[in-house]
Amino acid sequence: MKQESKPVHGMWASRWVFILAATGSAVGLGNIWRFPYITGENGGGAFVLLYLLCIAVVGVPIMAAEVMLGRKGGMSPINTMRKLAAESKVTQRWSWIGYMGVLSAFLILSFYSVVASWALYYTWEAVQGAFQGITAAQSGARFDDMLASPWLMMGYHTLFMLLTMVVVGRGVKGGLEKAVQILMPLLFVLLLVLVGYAATTPGFMQGIEFLFAFDFSKLNGQAVITAVGQAFFTLSLGMGAIMAYGAYMPRQVPGKAGKKKPVSIMSTVIIIALLDTLVALGSGVAMFPLLFSGGLEAGQGPGMMFVTLPLAFGQMPGGLLFGSLFFVLVVCAAWSSSISLAEPVVAWLVEKGVNRAMSSVIVGLGAWVLGLGSVLSFNIWKDKTFLVGTFFDNMEFLSTTIMLPLGGLLIAVFAGWVMKETHARKELAMKSFPLYLVWRALVRIFSPVAVIVLVVYSVWSTFAPEKADEPVAEAPVAEQPAPVEPADQPPVAELPEVQGESLPETPAAADVPAAQEAR
Repeated sequence: MKQESKPVHGMWASRWVFILAATGSAVGLGNIWRFPYITGENGGGAFVLLYLLCIAVVGVPIMAAEVMLGRKGGMSPINTMRKLAAESKVTQRWSWIGYMGVLSAFLILSFYSVVASWALYYTWEAVQGAFQGITAAQSGARFDDMLASPWLMMGYHTLFMLLTMVVVGRGVKGGLEKAVQILMPLLFVLLLVLVGYAATTPGFMQGIEFLFAFDFSKLNGQAVITAVGQAFFTLSLGMGAIMAYGAYMPRQVPGKAGKKKPVSIMSTVIIIALLDTLVALGSGVAMFPLLFSGGLEAGQGPGMMFVTLPLAFGQMPGGLLFGSLFFVLVVCAAWSSSISLAEPVVAWLVEKGVNRAMSSVIVGLGAWVLGLGSVLSFNIWKDKTFLVGTFFDNMEFLSTTIMLPLGGLLIAVFAGWVMKETHARKELAMKSFPLYLVWRALVRIFSPVAVIVLVVYSVWSTFAPEKADEPVAEAPVAEQPAPVEPADQPPVAELPEVQGESLPETPAAADVPAAQEAR
């Protein structure tokens, strides 16, 4: 009987370590600054039900396929796809799925580090008490000043990249596994503490109502596209990270009476999707009561996180402590995502014969240099635009609007139509054959169709002529005895409706950037 190949880079100690690692990859800035707001704006609990349906039809089937391919190949995404193409006796051109994933992960890492480094800067500011007694104008000016300083942004971009590559350079056991075993429990604990604190504020029930009140009248075509985009992008699909992590996933774990039992990919992926959703909703429960308690408008993107929330923390009792804890939580979420972005590229270089430490240096330095273009997009180069916008905008558009969905689409096609069915069934280890048939139908037909619609809509919305400005309904504002005057309201950025994890566009001189997050 043919022996299954073992991962060349090591293996996660247990199924739960893989769950923590994959959840860390999935939980990013968009879970904190976008998903809660689009939930409230698109029908609350009704949108959550729609989103969970999209997760079941789009996110989970493709994620299960990507984990399956990774575990079957046991190597970096590039060599995994080479191996699986050979086993399936099809052209080696299918290995371009791996190349596309590795390249998109590298591109995203370059600009994700820039935006994630803002959380590092704000953590330091919060600990120093910089938000205490701050006004709306001062909060907005602080964010603008940070964006306007290329040296400040470059310094924190460098620090964040170093933190990322130190973890990746220590390997699967000594780096990735230890990091997620610390970062993810810390993130969950911090989130619970912040939710508990939010429950003591006067705006708590208004925040809960904003997030969870069922309003099916808001579920239109735009809401469906938003839910599909969130379901795809939030799980880190199509960029090689989940395939690389799947390569380290054990096939069996100790069971009762010392017997080994197979690890089900499907049940594991469902747990990851649920944890990712819970973190996103928990972030909303933690944040929106604070905004409503301070009479501030709910929003999304960097405007809410780096302008409005610091203002709220500066006005409330215990704001110094809980503001600091909040930005530590953001750093944990961003850090766990960034190491998953670096791993596919580093793993490939290791397989090429470069030792892991040097591979990490090469990848980190390359992503850092490329990230300088994104740093300058917010200041010196902000007026230099081409194609879809600034250097940052083009990097984001190419990687997240084109490459990620295309990668996810090809993964679904390969797993559903090209890979031998016996191999897929064995690797998935699903006890229920009818459930396997459901997954196969979804990954062959429904998931690819949904991704194609998403790509077409994303590209069309980017290049279509802009519509005339239409009035936008204001988000609910809490009534407080001494509300912030309208003149003091900080600007609140609004995100494009499609991308799941959004990163900012280049801001105008006094504007808070809107966001489109890739990872």
